[in-house]
Amino acid sequence: MSGTLNKVMLIGHLGDEVKMHYFEGGGCIGRFPLATNETYTSKQTNERITNTDWHNIVVRNKGAEICEKYLSKGDKVYVEGRIKTRKWTDEKGNDRYSTEIQCSDFTFLSTKKEAEASQNMPQTPAAPVQKTQNNVDVVKDDNDDLPF
Repeated sequence: MSGTLNKVMLIGHLGDEVKMHYFEGGGCIGRFPLATNETYTSKQTNERITNTDWHNIVVRNKGAEICEKYLSKGDKVYVEGRIKTRKWTDEKGNDRYSTEIQCSDFTFLSTKKEAEASQNMPQTPAAPVQKTQNNVDVVKDDNDDLPF
């Protein structure tokens, strides 16, 4: 393989509202932090530990406007893009770096309100699963009112 690949896929929750920046000529970008979590159980203490990583997401033009309109803090979103590291100089003349995800595609997964509502709703028992001869899962649902 002679080429290279720079691709990122993240599913996480917005850490803040989408911040918009508009430019002359009509272009714009939106920026927001995205939190992803890793949870595991410590073998020494047997307690659950959660580590959170923060990612700086940058969305351009129409995508940025859509994100600003529909996303808010706490919403769950799928983001696809590429890693971009920018170098800049601070007011003291020191070189600084920031790593961002340049978003090329996104999908809204759930809102914070939907997630809170689903946690407060009582859980219904799952339908029993049966295996066929070919080891294909078949969900048996007695509430099926379809005519075929």
